[in-house]
Amino acid sequence: MLFDKSKIYILVLLVFFSCGKSTKDKEKMNKIVVAHRGASGYLPEHTMEAKAMAYAMNPDYIEQDLVLSKDNVPIVIHDVYLDDVTNVAQLFPDRKREDGRYYVIDFTFDELQQLKVTERFDPKTGKQYYPQRFPKGKGNFKLHSLQEEIELIQGLNYSTGKNIGIYPEIKNPEFHHKNGKDIAKIVLEILSNYGYTTKEDKCIFQCFDAKELERVRKELKSELFLVQLIEFPEETKELKHFASYADGLGPWYTQILDEKVNDKWKFTSLVAEAHELGLKVHPYTFRADQLKEFSSFDEMMQVLLFEANVDGGFTDFPDKMVSFLNK
Repeated sequence: MLFDKSKIYILVLLVFFSCGKSTKDKEKMNKIVVAHRGASGYLPEHTMEAKAMAYAMNPDYIEQDLVLSKDNVPIVIHDVYLDDVTNVAQLFPDRKREDGRYYVIDFTFDELQQLKVTERFDPKTGKQYYPQRFPKGKGNFKLHSLQEEIELIQGLNYSTGKNIGIYPEIKNPEFHHKNGKDIAKIVLEILSNYGYTTKEDKCIFQCFDAKELERVRKELKSELFLVQLIEFPEETKELKHFASYADGLGPWYTQILDEKVNDKWKFTSLVAEAHELGLKVHPYTFRADQLKEFSSFDEMMQVLLFEANVDGGFTDFPDKMVSFLNK
């Protein structure tokens, strides 16, 4: 059959746009969205409610910060302290340490279940850190274990047909060691029991402590995808060493930005150097209510995800990041 010129033109356009779409989709799919402490821009961080809301927003991964209880249960909470996200000072006034702080590690899991979780606040002033977020003291939120959260996410994966992953971080392993606890070993065993053992199992394991993360790979023989978190500029000089045991890098996003010239951002060499060493780059934290260097959340996403070419990132607003990537 012969085609006239108009039909050929239409076919060429269809091929052109389908090729462009597949390229764009492939580029988009390479950018992962990590729900930072769940949908923490909308509900108190690391609560089951925040995780369920995050799940419904279709991120690629949901993050779990982990601290051990007195009876060795990994608790999903951002730090070793309790007094900036719970009412522990009211319920257990005599359980603070000499520094005036209340520590997760001094309470059993059953005791921790008695606490009420609230939006993050300054324990000295009582002032809420992010005033436009969920009102402090409202609701009936509780702490939970890593096992409970895994079962929520795996159960939702089963009932919805999705495959949303987990992104656990062990907090302050040196503190745990000093208190006679091996958080890395305990968490890895739990992850293994739930089927997370290799890089293909939709679990990314992260830590700020380079010595401990290297131990996870070399001594504890983990085959999970490992991400080395970094906070300070001098740590960027250790990329080659990080690449000897880790698969990715998690920098504070400002470590990627250099300067803005004529409304155009210039970048440090961090991302390029990491990619050259085979490391994925997942910076933290993209917050729509704390933009600082940017005029809008979309500008932040455009600059970091595509101009700086990072591989994904952590966000308190997973719905906004997913929406941007879907545009």
